[in-house]
Amino acid sequence: MKDNDNVRLIINKTKYLIIGVGGLIACGLFVSTLMLNIDSPLICSFAGSRNDPANAQLETVLHYATSRMVPQQTKEEIKLSYDVLRKRAPCNFLVFGLGLDSQMWNAFNPGGKTIFLEEDPKWLQNVLQEAPFLRGEYIKYRTQLTEADELLNSYKFEPDCDPSKGIPLKQNEKCKLALNMLPDEVYETEWDLIMIDAPKGYFAEAPGRMAAIYSAAVMARNRKGPGGTHVYLHDVDRKIEKTYAEEFLCRKNLVKGEGRLWHFLIPSAVNTPAAKSKSFC
Repeated sequence: MKDNDNVRLIINKTKYLIIGVGGLIACGLFVSTLMLNIDSPLICSFAGSRNDPANAQLETVLHYATSRMVPQQTKEEIKLSYDVLRKRAPCNFLVFGLGLDSQMWNAFNPGGKTIFLEEDPKWLQNVLQEAPFLRGEYIKYRTQLTEADELLNSYKFEPDCDPSKGIPLKQNEKCKLALNMLPDEVYETEWDLIMIDAPKGYFAEAPGRMAAIYSAAVMARNRKGPGGTHVYLHDVDRKIEKTYAEEFLCRKNLVKGEGRLWHFLIPSAVNTPAAKSKSFC
């Protein structure tokens, strides 16, 4: 009898072991299936999706808490746009440049649309690998810093640069200051805030920020929705940035300056007398 009991015990243990291993395998397959479908509501309920604003903010806190690299703008400069974002978010926020502060800007606009335009494809790839929740687009400019003075003197003689004509940026081939190579979504969105902190503008072959400033002014003037467009321009201590800001963004629209950052509030020119003017200012 004792031998029969031992055999029965061994059989029962083996049966339970098989059931246990089978259960673990089933659980593993279930979890693997969910992980492959990362957007599953069940996964989102306890892990958060990659596009979840709360998840992005947590990733941002972790990033800055463990990094020695800090944003290039000072705290006082950052606060100019932060104060507006606190009131307007969630909103549409367009940023020229993808940099050390990109995760911060994205986190300041939870639930809104924040798109970064970057001229360096390798840098774009590196940043998005580290922060895949950011939305970055590669763009290739058609200007060089050496052309800045010539473009400023000649744009008034090019009819397609005339703001009163209302020529869409996307279709504007003749005006070299018009950014006509941007993704369709950029043209189709009315931007509440535009930050110009790129492209590079500190050596002769660099694209310079001439086209970014001109195009931001055009986008703001063509706004159809209520309110104006907040435009922020960094590095106004440099001649080109300052000169182009005064030509296209206009001193009368300057709200405040802090350090090397100017904050403009550009009114819409649609259905107003200003729309008929051939001058931006």
